[in-house]
Amino acid sequence: MSKGLLHHIEIYVSDLKRTSDLWGWFLGELGYSTFQKWDGGQSWKLGDTYLVFVQTEKRFLGDPYHRCRVGLNHLAFHAESRQQVDEMTEKLKGRGVTLLYTDRHPFAGGENHYAVYFEDPDRIKVELVAP
Repeated sequence: MSKGLLHHIEIYVSDLKRTSDLWGWFLGELGYSTFQKWDGGQSWKLGDTYLVFVQTEKRFLGDPYHRCRVGLNHLAFHAESRQQVDEMTEKLKGRGVTLLYTDRHPFAGGENHYAVYFEDPDRIKVELVAP
């Protein structure tokens, strides 16, 4: 066990199937593997860290997520290289995923920040950044 490292993140989602389709593919591309699966959720793990996605109960689906409200803004992942960012960008486009900041891609985070930004099915921003 490594003191202070992130153990897991759990995110409630509006449509577990849609979310699992995108996140399962994306996390698989980054080397994660399925960790847990049950009727109302699924998780993927890499090393000692895992991400959990849980179906939101119907009674809480009224207010959709927005990254500019209090709470999570985005999740950022390390890429192996700029080439991986470019390859993932093309794969995301091929899957019809909404890319963000396309007018500034791949330097939307600044001159020395090579990344692709996209939205998951609930519009949670995701970033894949090269070293």
